[in-house]
Amino acid sequence: MSYTANDVKILREKTGLGMMDCKKAMDECDGDIEKAITWLRKKGLAAGAKKADRIAAEGIVDAYIHPGGRVAVFIEVNCETDFVAKTEVFQRMVYEIAMHCAAHDPQPVFVRRDEVTPDFIEKEKEIARAQAEATGKPANIIEKIVEGKMNSIYKDSCLYEQAFVMNPDLTVEQYISQKTAEIGEKLSVRRFVKWVMGEGLEKRKDDFAAEVAAQMGNN
Repeated sequence: MSYTANDVKILREKTGLGMMDCKKAMDECDGDIEKAITWLRKKGLAAGAKKADRIAAEGIVDAYIHPGGRVAVFIEVNCETDFVAKTEVFQRMVYEIAMHCAAHDPQPVFVRRDEVTPDFIEKEKEIARAQAEATGKPANIIEKIVEGKMNSIYKDSCLYEQAFVMNPDLTVEQYISQKTAEIGEKLSVRRFVKWVMGEGLEKRKDDFAAEVAAQMGNN
């Protein structure tokens, strides 16, 4: 069964989810909107989306420090109540996202796509367009290449769009949506920062991402 862009729009309005999640659900359910909603709920996504417009002003700041103290991530994740902020399931989620930030290569730069700065977009588009033009393809094809390249860059640079290192079948956003459905409150990453000891200094390079990933596998 085929579906249209308007069908995807309807599903987005019903669930509050992003276009990519809704398109995947429609693909999985042969274009049936009601089945797609059920599929999303089973994935723990639709229930979380319904809480997206609620205010999350509580939460915690946590840190993941890699053994040896050579790489660290500090992260703030918000929830709706202080009660949830004190629960083990919430604190474990925050810690795992911090570990993701430490382990993922390339490392995230922004939390969400809507936080990407105009300067960053312009610079990456300029590079992508120059690379596409070097292929000698027609202008309309070049624009499609640039668009595809930018989508790939967003997935690399935006935390929410990265494949979650502890379960690559999910994006970080989908993992948070599952936890939102499980906990029953709106959850969101507000900010994070990653420090690597000696970063910017001229010295021997270590693969901290591989080290963190190995550490996660031992947990």
